[in-house]
Amino acid sequence: MHQGRSTNSHRHPGGGPRTTRPEDGRRNNLSLVLQSLYDEPQLSRADLARRTGLTRVTISDLVAELIADALVAETGTTAGSRPGKPATMLSVRADTRDIVALDLSAPRLLTGGVYSLRGDQRHAAQRDLGTATGEDAYAAVADLAAQLIAAADNPVLGVGVGTPGTVDRQGSVIAAPNLAWHNLALQQRLATQLDLPVHVENDANAAVLAERAFAAGPDNLIRVQISRGVGAGLLIAGSVVTGTSAAAGEIGHVVIDYAGTPCPCGKNGCLETWLSVPSLRERMAADPDRADEALAEAGRRLGIALSPVVGMLDLNDIVLGGPADLVDGPLLAAAQEVVTDRTHSDFRGEVRLRLSSLGSDAVLLGAVALVRRIQLGVS
Repeated sequence: MHQGRSTNSHRHPGGGPRTTRPEDGRRNNLSLVLQSLYDEPQLSRADLARRTGLTRVTISDLVAELIADALVAETGTTAGSRPGKPATMLSVRADTRDIVALDLSAPRLLTGGVYSLRGDQRHAAQRDLGTATGEDAYAAVADLAAQLIAAADNPVLGVGVGTPGTVDRQGSVIAAPNLAWHNLALQQRLATQLDLPVHVENDANAAVLAERAFAAGPDNLIRVQISRGVGAGLLIAGSVVTGTSAAAGEIGHVVIDYAGTPCPCGKNGCLETWLSVPSLRERMAADPDRADEALAEAGRRLGIALSPVVGMLDLNDIVLGGPADLVDGPLLAAAQEVVTDRTHSDFRGEVRLRLSSLGSDAVLLGAVALVRRIQLGVS
């Protein structure tokens, strides 16, 4: 089935070189057609041939398969300005598959939803995690996923999970201290238990996928998540960068002040000791009259941490996620000033920092984007 394949993924299971099989070309072509229709609905077969470079015969064959899979529909005809037979227009069907998404990043709370292929939420559910960790936390995640699958109105394309911690290429959680998970094969266990495709990603990586898929983000982007900790997701050429040990983007424990506050990780002056939500709230509460100054100083520290990344990778788009009352204002302005000052040159464009438009839904939408990307090859 078309819905069960895994193409154009940002990861390749096992991490080794992939052997090209004859069916891969067709799967990639199907994904190319779907991506074209996601980017611009209401295209004809001739339009698709021009956009993809595929022959009209090949396009007709691919479109027939997508229509049979109920992923694409003919939506009418248009005469256009050219003589000849009116063209039949095509569009992606968002009403024939559901995606279940889970966000495990909040303290003591699991959040989930059922979404359409275009990211519209159809059902929502939460589960109070309380003090549960380890196997009890896993059981709560599995129960919430099963509840949402039962609530789906259409066949479920897959289950996407955004989780805190380090996640390897197989969707195993190498370490998530707040959940007391160590080497938990989360993706494999959930897939076996739920009998559906399951895809697991670090929450910050999921969120940056959401920026690309649902907030018109560029292919080269860094998204910093400011919450109980500090992490970042990095997109280069549209693919998530995970790093050698799946720890890319873990900027929270980069030291920016060797004489700074001790961090639970054992070092002093980590970025997280300045920029996490608990740290920011504590500094503001300690001296309310200088709250804006505390936010600005945290923003400067963030700018110091980001500037080398911007310089090395030539990025010009940085998105900040987190509580708007903390992020949008002195913090963002100070970070922008530092990054601009440290990276500006005649050959590099202006770097823009901005608040995410996705709010608290970023990880859930990222889980949707993850499933859609891997199962359908659509980013």
